[in-house]
Amino acid sequence: MTLGIIENLINELMRLPGIGRKTAQRLTFFILTMPDEEARSVARAIDEVKEKARFCSQCFNITDAEVCDICRDERRDRKRICVVEEPSNILVIERAKFYRGLYHVLLGAISPIDGITPEKLKIDELVQRVQANGVEEVILATNPNTKGEVTAQYIRERLNAFPVQVTRIAYGLPMGSDIEFADEVTLGKALEGRRRM
Repeated sequence: MTLGIIENLINELMRLPGIGRKTAQRLTFFILTMPDEEARSVARAIDEVKEKARFCSQCFNITDAEVCDICRDERRDRKRICVVEEPSNILVIERAKFYRGLYHVLLGAISPIDGITPEKLKIDELVQRVQANGVEEVILATNPNTKGEVTAQYIRERLNAFPVQVTRIAYGLPMGSDIEFADEVTLGKALEGRRRM
């Protein structure tokens, strides 16, 4: 089908990460069959998030206020900061319902080849938070890839001057998996991060 408006929506949806042509076509035809009010509700939600979303002035999570809900929550452990690369990482950690401290979003990871230097990330702001707020532990939860490891190492070195414990999230085998299917790097990290029983 080559209707201009249909093709236009397919092309716009393909700009989203992980959406190829077939998925964009399915979404387009699903949107066409949605009741008008539901389709308009989706469009309004997109408009609203683009209009109101901003970064928290303390942790750089996405919020619609000056300070996000997590930073405002007095029940959170203010002595611990979990450092993540992107705001979406916070959602994953919060879903686990294990961590009750604060967060700090870097808005990326160090990658000189992509032109992302430490100055372009929110690392200076993290150092200022640690220095000003008596933080006892910084948990580095950057991604387990080269960029994430370089970023974690850089932050650890920057925080050496402060009396703060710097920890790194453990890596290893996921629950319910078999060792025989693990790759060498994952198995190596699991052995490296072993603990006493």
